[in-house]
Amino acid sequence: MTETGIERVRSADGSEIAFARSGRGPAVILIGGAFNDRSTTTALAEGLAAEFTTYRYDRRGRGDSEDRASEVAVAREVEDIAALIEHAGGKAALFGHSSGAVLALEATAAGLPVTKVAVYEPPYGTVTEESSVAADRVVELAEAGDRDGAAAEFLRLTGAPAEVVDGMRGDANTWAYLTAQAHTLPYDIAVCGLGQPAERLSAIGVPVLVIDGGDSDEAMRAGSRAAADAVPGAQYRTLPGEDHGILREPAALVPVVAEFLG
Repeated sequence: MTETGIERVRSADGSEIAFARSGRGPAVILIGGAFNDRSTTTALAEGLAAEFTTYRYDRRGRGDSEDRASEVAVAREVEDIAALIEHAGGKAALFGHSSGAVLALEATAAGLPVTKVAVYEPPYGTVTEESSVAADRVVELAEAGDRDGAAAEFLRLTGAPAEVVDGMRGDANTWAYLTAQAHTLPYDIAVCGLGQPAERLSAIGVPVLVIDGGDSDEAMRAGSRAAADAVPGAQYRTLPGEDHGILREPAALVPVVAEFLG
């Protein structure tokens, strides 16, 4: 894969958004989820590079990207994608994973010049009082600078058992990576706190493919089905034997995404 090195675009609020561009062909912007920076989609970009020009970017506040916003808002992240699309020539396809999948769909529903959208397991769901309280706690911890606490609380919110969180904490490299991104979790909370997508996503008029893994948690699969049902004409596909961690080894994902976007 030939990479041009780190480039930057300026978003509407002045924040510089860092990205790496590689491959050749139509533009595809790759959007990671919580705790992710642009490195998370490297393997996917490598798989798509023969047919597409991929843009792996650091969502605002992560990696080499700035965040000059006065407050957290989904609209700021939509503006970041708009800036990337403009830089890519005025139109692009989107791929999103997890909260990045929600962001891709919401950006498309907002009217950005998107050609196609492929998403993997957008975590849409019903917002309950319990989940709302837990989400508020994540935001409070992150805003207080308690990255350790915010990371642990977010993992518990997403269903990780206590022993799994403890195991992650016991792995110094894993926990250092997670806590390095934890201050940006309020953006993931804002995106995923939008709840059921039906009314908003019904405005999408471009081809959409929603993908999930056959071995994923049922809540993740339910969110995927909700998204597919909300978008007129959306395709829905399950990859047998795969789960939410597909970006670590995306061999099963690459041909499906490439075929749809091609």
